[in-house]
Order: sequence, then C-alpha cells, then structure tokens
Amino acid sequence: MGLAKAASDAADVDTDTLLEIYRRTALINRTDEKFRALLMSGTLRLVYYPVRGQEVVSAAMMTALRPDDYLVTTYRGVHDQLAKGIPPKILWAEFTGKATGACKGKGGPMHITHPETGVMVTTGIVGSGLPIANGLGLSSLLKGDGRVTVVCFGDGSTNIGAFHEAMNMASIWKLPVVFLCQNNRYGEHTAFADSTSAGRIVDRAPGYGMNAVRVDGNDASEMYAAAKAAVDRARAGGGPTLIEAMTYRMLGHVFGSNASYVPKALQEEAVREDPVPRLRQKLLDLQVPEATLAGIEQAIDGVIAEAVEFALSSPYPDIGEIRKDVLGQEIAA
Repeated sequence: MGLAKAASDAADVDTDTLLEIYRRTALINRTDEKFRALLMSGTLRLVYYPVRGQEVVSAAMMTALRPDDYLVTTYRGVHDQLAKGIPPKILWAEFTGKATGACKGKGGPMHITHPETGVMVTTGIVGSGLPIANGLGLSSLLKGDGRVTVVCFGDGSTNIGAFHEAMNMASIWKLPVVFLCQNNRYGEHTAFADSTSAGRIVDRAPGYGMNAVRVDGNDASEMYAAAKAAVDRARAGGGPTLIEAMTYRMLGHVFGSNASYVPKALQEEAVREDPVPRLRQKLLDLQVPEATLAGIEQAIDGVIAEAVEFALSSPYPDIGEIRKDVLGQEIAA
C-alpha cells in the first residue's frame, strides 16, 4: 500500500467512523488521566505505563477490526486493550490486583488477557508477542475462521530477533496478521537513532516480501485508512502487512520516570501534534456538534468512575488461587 493510496483512502473516512474512533480515543485518554491522578494522590500503588500521545493509533486500528479478531499487545498496551473492547471494570480490577479482574488479579497490568473481546495476550517481554501473533494467525488460517490478528509493539522491538523471524514466517505462509509498530521515537530511554540502523522501520519489510506502509499515527483518518486496508487484505488471504505508525510518547516510559533525555524540541512537537484535540477539532470542522462530543466525554467519565469504584471495592484473590490456573489438571494440596 503506497503513501499516495493511503492519503487517498484517508480522505474517504466517514464522520461516523471518526466519531467511533473519537469515542475510543476519549476512553483511552481519560482512563490514562484517571490512573495518573489516582497514583499521584496515593490512592493507587502500582506500576503504570502512560500512553498519553498514542491514543489515536490504537483507537483507529481497533475500529478497523471485527469484535472477534485477535489482539496481541505489550505491557505498555492499556490503550490497545481498551480500544479492542475489554470492559473497563475488569481492566481496572486486574490492574489493582482484585479477584474480579480479567485474570482474577493474578496477571496484573503486564498480563491483561480477555479472550471474549479478542485480547489474547499481553506480554511483558519485549518483542515476544510477534511469534505468538503468528501462532494465532496460523490457527485462523487452518480453521478458516476469517479472523485477523493484530500485534502491537514499539520501535525498540524491531531490533529483537523475534521481529525478523515473525516477519519472515508470516510472509512465507501469508498469515492474516497485521504488524503494528507504534513508533514513538524511544525504546524505553533510548532514542530511535541510537539503537536502529535503518532510517525507517517500514524499510525492513521489502526484505521479507511484505506489504508495508508508514503513516501519521496521530491522524485518525490516515491511521484508520491504513489499518482498514491491512485488515481487509489479511482477511481476503493477501497476507500480512507492516504498519509503521509515527506517534509520540508525551510522558516518561513508566509513571514517575524522568523524561529529561527527550529533546525539548521533540517535546514541543509532541504537544503541537497532540492527537486528542486534533481529532476533536477535525470532528467540529465536520459539523459534529460540540454537545455530541461533550456527551461522549461525559458518558465515558461515568463509565470510568464506575470502573474505579468497582475495582477499589472488589476483594483480593483468596490465597487458594495461587495453585489454580497453573496446570491443566489441578493438584490437590
């Protein structure tokens, strides 16, 4: 998919689709804000990876999927998980280690899983999700169930052996997998240019005979058009696509970390390119009433408030849970 084709398709994204992307964007954005507020107040004590600045990448990608499609993401993937549809209540409960969480409080923030919404794996090991996505894609291919798997990862993951192995295998077998590199310019604390010889991640795809496109991940129309084309191609049997979505990480790698290593000019550019007000203004320019957007935001605030209350009031797992979900057949104490 060439850049000219991507730009052409972006112009055709309808207002209803952009509104759905905005709904998911606002959910991610306001959830992220709430997590940080509760951490700063001392209400929560947990490891949290902010996703501020990368909301639209996930919202647009997941809007292009069917509910039964699969997602594999990373420990910095709360935006992917929410955009894919995991219920906020059980997400918050899992983050806070409660028995009502998606994994009964035993997975925590780094291992969110919810097959009912297609959130199959959240991995804490950099790059490890790509081969797993291939496994899901191969399963769909053999079953003929028409599902597409999206695997999300950062630019730092593309220097891991698993990235290259997964790209090669997916291309050989024409697996229905979309490789979404959310290039936020930093692999933890290391700048892209300091760890990657290639000027662009997308330039690695031709070596594997893979379809690829580089897009402005902060532009909802452009991101959705690329995502939709890649998903449709995979579902039709055309094989995998690598999407390099350029975006920004507006805060540190982990909550509380110092981001002084990011050049001031890049930080200022990130603020100018902030995808949330950018999408909101786009919708206003398309004559979507302010009241409609405010209503979406108000409803989301209510959902988040209910989710927080549910999580905080839920019990911790019973000690007996430590022996469960470990083996296929439980062993008596």
